[in-house]
Amino acid sequence: MQNTPVSSLVGEEYEVEVGPVAHGGHCIARTEAGRVLFVRHALPGERIVARVTEGEETSRFLRADAITILDPSKDRVEAPCPFAGPGKCGGCDWQHAKPGAQRRLKGEVIAEQLLRLAGLTPEEAGWDGTVMPAEGDKLPQGEVPQWRTRVQYAIDADGNAGLRKHRSHEVEVIDHCMIAAPGVSELGIEKHDWENMASVEAIAASGSGDRQVILTPKPGGRLPLVELDKPVSVLRVDEKDGGVHRVHGRAFVRERADDRTYRVGNGGFWQVHPKAAQTLMLAVMQGLTPRKGETALDLYCGVGLFAGAIADRVGDQGAVLGIESGKRAVEDARHNLAAFPRVRIEQGKVESVLPRTGITEVDLIVLDPPRAGAGKQTVHHLAGLGARRIAYVACDPAALARDIAYFAERGYKVRTLRAFDLFPMTHHVECVAILEPVKKDA
Repeated sequence: MQNTPVSSLVGEEYEVEVGPVAHGGHCIARTEAGRVLFVRHALPGERIVARVTEGEETSRFLRADAITILDPSKDRVEAPCPFAGPGKCGGCDWQHAKPGAQRRLKGEVIAEQLLRLAGLTPEEAGWDGTVMPAEGDKLPQGEVPQWRTRVQYAIDADGNAGLRKHRSHEVEVIDHCMIAAPGVSELGIEKHDWENMASVEAIAASGSGDRQVILTPKPGGRLPLVELDKPVSVLRVDEKDGGVHRVHGRAFVRERADDRTYRVGNGGFWQVHPKAAQTLMLAVMQGLTPRKGETALDLYCGVGLFAGAIADRVGDQGAVLGIESGKRAVEDARHNLAAFPRVRIEQGKVESVLPRTGITEVDLIVLDPPRAGAGKQTVHHLAGLGARRIAYVACDPAALARDIAYFAERGYKVRTLRAFDLFPMTHHVECVAILEPVKKDA
């Protein structure tokens, strides 16, 4: 018996009216036959011609690009970046939307995820429905905030630096990234030949001016002899074990938040927007209102941003336990928080380490999980510790909404939620939810 060949619909074009925004940087549309399209480069309410980029006759939905705008939205602008648009760089989702419209779209996505996955309206989540711009991002129309302090360039077969196309390994060669921070752009990565490299990551620490480049060679590739435009430390990724090793200069950069310097080594995690760490730290502290002598957990603690802020506020009689899976991040966190004798940092996955600590109660919890969220098992464990307040920092509204629902199962409700546009021009958004136990009737 022969299999019936599946017919690809890639390249097919449909004239459609664009519906609501969806999570992931696209909008929903339907063909006359009722087939669902997830369309990039469109805005709600527009009439467009959409060209299919992924999908077959049997697919539940198709992915498409808006290639012709027949009836544009009042929120549409010409994309300022020459590398943005159908079939080009996949880094920015909303170059074609006014900044205020970008934030409204992100707010609509958060609201939809909260309602669908947690059963909460914005009012029930203590949220006014707005997404706040980062400090310094209120620019005149047509100007692009240069916020990205870390850019990972892909390298094509000819050694040219660029960025990946959407859902593709193909490289869009560029001569400049408009959202790159000045410290990154000044390195001149795009001008050089990166033969034998798979990727080049450029980091410009916003708090210190430190610059770092991390080279990932292709198998068997030798490091290039490149003179960059500014002083920079260089690290390389080992092709065998994936470890990061120093070539010359410091193995770390120095970042600043809460009037404290944080060492971040080997390209470890730090918020990409120069104002993000301070913005999120303040939102978490304002939500938790730490008191002298309290105990706290900082989960997925990275290099210790929130642990340090809490430790500073709970004082010598308080205590903070941080848990982080990355070995180098743990080393950095212990270094960064060495002045706090009542702070302890443990290495390992939260779901494995937390049960082994023997902790049965705690006053405060902050968690900043990866994009997939904390998950039901971890959330239920945390809810059993009786914290008076929990701060959940989320880079994905769907994961946040799922975990809020898990907290609700164990007696925690959202007190307040705040959303911040820390990734302008993209669909990404950061949220800080403050949860507290539901008061039981006497």
